Amino acid sequence: MSPLLPLLSLLVSSLALPFEQRGFLDFSLDFGEGGVSMMMMNDEEGSAFEEETPPPPGPGPVCPFGCHCHLRVLQCSDLGLTSVPKNIPSDTALLDLQNNKITELKENDFKGLHNLYALSLVNNRISKVSGKAFQPLRRLHKLYFSKNLLTEVPQGLPHSLVELRIHENRIKSVRKGAFKGLGSMNCIEMGGNPLENSGFEPGAFDGLKLNYLRISEAKLTGIPKDFPANINELHLDHNQIQAIELEDLIRYKSLYRLGLGYNHIRMIENGSLAFVPNLRELHLDNNRLTKIPANLPDLRYLQVIYLHANNISQVGVNDFCPQGFGVKRAFYNGISLFSNPVNYWEVQPAAFRCVTDRLAIQFGNYKK
Repeated sequence: MSPLLPLLSLLVSSLALPFEQRGFLDFSLDFGEGGVSMMMMNDEEGSAFEEETPPPPGPGPVCPFGCHCHLRVLQCSDLGLTSVPKNIPSDTALLDLQNNKITELKENDFKGLHNLYALSLVNNRISKVSGKAFQPLRRLHKLYFSKNLLTEVPQGLPHSLVELRIHENRIKSVRKGAFKGLGSMNCIEMGGNPLENSGFEPGAFDGLKLNYLRISEAKLTGIPKDFPANINELHLDHNQIQAIELEDLIRYKSLYRLGLGYNHIRMIENGSLAFVPNLRELHLDNNRLTKIPANLPDLRYLQVIYLHANNISQVGVNDFCPQGFGVKRAFYNGISLFSNPVNYWEVQPAAFRCVTDRLAIQFGNYKK
């Protein structure tokens, strides 16, 4: 197993905020002495590419001016660079170019970097990417491309890519086949772009088998119906979604975490949640709901539901828990209802009979 995979799991599991790379050490948290060498050795064992002939003996690679090189990690952040440095050592595994002034990625910018595993281009001014720029990066797993000036998903992304962070750009549309050939992709973060529902061409996500997709802080007015069917985590918080209609979730039967907080949702149509039977965590906070969504008792694995900051005025005795015993397999360990106009003393205790701990229920105070 690659030493960077625990970092992938940590990033994907985060719900609070979109990923933000704070420093060069984000790339190397899992690297100790020899860590990069072990990572590359593990990658080579599963690689479909033949080993390259090692270069003849000679002087060691020279670190580009102003950059820091250590254990196959090259840090060139915060240097005011306007282009990708030349003469990057060919054995580089992690390349950090964030917080510069790079405007374009050209065809030969990454020439010879066949061992590159992670690349950060966060917070530059990139608006143009050659279709062949990433061609040499046949082992690239992680690409952090956020806070740039991209207007579309770059073409020619490496087929080895597992994680793409591309939020806070200027992407208005995702064309059909934008992710073609990326069968290994596991995680896409593309929030903070001016994306509307009409911006996704039919077939935009064809070929993907994602675990995690986040499109927050965009301009969505409904749940798009053309995301990968096998997705496990879908986060659409901070949009303009008005309702959850009957067939909105019919495609996403594998969902176990759904984030819809900070939208304008007033209505959840009866039966719509029945299409996500494996749901474990549901975020509906900071919306405009006036009642508890129907079908919650039928979600046998649901454990956490956020309903705070809505307009809910009452809680029924069977709103959360099924009638009878032995029906719901997973007990709730978190229900938030604070900042709603509901009087907690009017709620029957039996309404929370399938909650593991009374501390898991959060009412709080309501203020108009």
